[in-house]
Amino acid sequence: MKLKLSIGLTVGIVGALGIWTGSVAAQERFTDLKYSQWAADSIEYMADRGTVSGYGNGLFGPSDAVTRAQAIAFLVRELQPQAQTGASPSFTDVSPAHPFYDVISVASQSGLARGFTDGTFRPDEPISRAETAAFLTRAYELTNGTQPVRLSDIEGSWASDPIRTMSTNGLIGGYSDGTYRPDQTVTRAEFAVFLARVIHYERNAAIETQDWDKLMSYMTVSEEVGQMLMPKFQQWNGKSTTAMNAGLQETLNDQHPGGFILFENNIIDAKQVATFTHDLQTRAGDIPLFLGTDQEGGVIKRLPGGTNLPGQMALGAVDDADLARAAGQLTGEEMQALGLQLNFAPSLDVNSNPDNPIIGIRSFGSDPDLVSRLGLATMQGLQQSGVIAAVKHFPGHGDTSVDSHLGLPVLNDDRARLDAVELKPFRAAIDAGVDMIMTAHIALPAVDDEHAVSRKDGSSVPIPATLSKKVLTGLLREELGFQGVIISDAFTMQGIAEHFGEEDAVVRAVSAGVDIILTPKDSAAAHETLVKAVKNGTISEDRIQESVRRILELKFKYGLFDQGNDDFPARLSSLPTVIGSAAHRQIEREIAERAATTLAGPIESIRQGDHVVIAAADEDTGKQLEKQLAVASASQHLTTEVAVIGQAKTTQAMDKADYVILASYQFRNVASQFGWAAFQDIIDRLNAKQKRYSLLSLGNPYELLYLQHAKSALAVYGKQEPNLAAGLNVLLGKLTPQGVLPVQVK
Repeated sequence: MKLKLSIGLTVGIVGALGIWTGSVAAQERFTDLKYSQWAADSIEYMADRGTVSGYGNGLFGPSDAVTRAQAIAFLVRELQPQAQTGASPSFTDVSPAHPFYDVISVASQSGLARGFTDGTFRPDEPISRAETAAFLTRAYELTNGTQPVRLSDIEGSWASDPIRTMSTNGLIGGYSDGTYRPDQTVTRAEFAVFLARVIHYERNAAIETQDWDKLMSYMTVSEEVGQMLMPKFQQWNGKSTTAMNAGLQETLNDQHPGGFILFENNIIDAKQVATFTHDLQTRAGDIPLFLGTDQEGGVIKRLPGGTNLPGQMALGAVDDADLARAAGQLTGEEMQALGLQLNFAPSLDVNSNPDNPIIGIRSFGSDPDLVSRLGLATMQGLQQSGVIAAVKHFPGHGDTSVDSHLGLPVLNDDRARLDAVELKPFRAAIDAGVDMIMTAHIALPAVDDEHAVSRKDGSSVPIPATLSKKVLTGLLREELGFQGVIISDAFTMQGIAEHFGEEDAVVRAVSAGVDIILTPKDSAAAHETLVKAVKNGTISEDRIQESVRRILELKFKYGLFDQGNDDFPARLSSLPTVIGSAAHRQIEREIAERAATTLAGPIESIRQGDHVVIAAADEDTGKQLEKQLAVASASQHLTTEVAVIGQAKTTQAMDKADYVILASYQFRNVASQFGWAAFQDIIDRLNAKQKRYSLLSLGNPYELLYLQHAKSALAVYGKQEPNLAAGLNVLLGKLTPQGVLPVQVK
């Protein structure tokens, strides 16, 4: 692993590390750093840690000498912040009246503070560069490194050994003339940089050895809490965020987030996304970011120009685990090329409720065994490509009729039903080694019947799974045995936001067992709330560190700490060979073509020279189909016309047609409340006039629950280009439908 710590040995005085990016914040906190910009980032870093402080009134005194007592105070604050004053120090010149008596006492007991042969400590004497090297080498138990020593004036110094140790580890630099000047006094700014260097050296050493406890010992509560936040950053100053900007940099500096999620307005094209994610990781410091998105395929797709997979229910209609695995793997390969290592997919929701307004075709189907089989294969494909699969939405969002983006669904099934249906795919994923599980903002009374007072209207509302310790710790961790990372669904969704204030919700979620809060409404406020909760004892730091340890382990497992070693220019130039490659497009076509499913039949075919009317609920859908039909039927001399259902001229157009494609797209609404009456009227009229037609289901395939007497009906499970092409080729007689309906339609 390449350390992110790199210090030249001939930097003037001590030089700036260039790792930390808090100099603006440092200037806001301290007003006297104008001539100490080389140290501003380190001063801010150490001040954030509570190790160094100013004199008040915005003054830090960067050019003031550091006394031996002050240096010891810095080290005690850093290494022994909880230590209690013990026996009196034996130094003859340190009395109880000395302002640093307590810290010198602690340091003397632990061996950090050593005096002179005459029994004095000389607390008020300025510390030299030699003494600084000795103090730090002893305090951190440093051993010799491998870098060459190019300091011409350290031989003969009493501190030559610790200076050499610091130098061989790249922790100190000399002057341009090759000297170190061991007897020169160290300023407060210089000491802050020396100490910050050692801390980051120790952090990187902990990362290399996967010593997460050691790494966390060098992390502040603010940093630890930050790892548990994954905000979005869709806009800054009214513009879409598609590159690094001041707002993002401020978030990185102040909140230390564990990652970010990308949405459509963060994305322009493949090159832009790859550059953006590279820049984010470069600015992240020594702990890399989770960079994720929702790339389920089908209706939920974010990646630009990538393979346009037909969606999970299309895979359910094919029921081929190898094909599902290939879909997962190609998705992962394209995400990796773009610098994204976390996919919020697959959905393991068993869509047993036709009225489900949010899952539907995002599910593999209504059979828990089918969902388990294909969900695991997709998950494994993602993992094989080096992408983390965050399966969702635990404990299962398939049997609801409320969209948790808009309200709080309640899953009233008993425990036996939960085990047999909703929990079955998650249990299988856990047994197969899933790394991350996303929670659902749904209530589960069979597991947790606790209620809370709604912030919205004062009513009593059930506790959603995301905030329930019984669900997340009791059921998911203790009963099902999940040891990976638990991430919440978005905190901007009304299932949480409507009934619980964000401050209350983030504390409840972490207390319940959530490791990462996804898209808090106000990430700065969420961060501050959790820091306060730790400091006031509402949440223990041990509980925070449980989550941080899981997060760090997962980042290491998937090679995120090694990302600085990749050849970014080469990756950028290879994008066209990965994103939407011919091999990936072939898998896309195979899924779509094998998924096409006869709902009612036999399927009526379009004939040579037909006048085809495409009737759809909106003109855009009709135009999409018309465009695809022109490509698919180039040699069949068809004429086409788009008609919008509900318009007066639509009936006349269909009466003149040789063939009618009646396109239905029901998604993101309750199926039973869809406008089926207009579709039924059209079917009845086409039957009466003995027209050739097909009902083409582009969304949730539940049409025949509500429509009668359809003679020809075909489901393609989405209106992406490959789904449309496959469906139209069936209607043209070029393909035979092979799919099996993966949901029950009774």
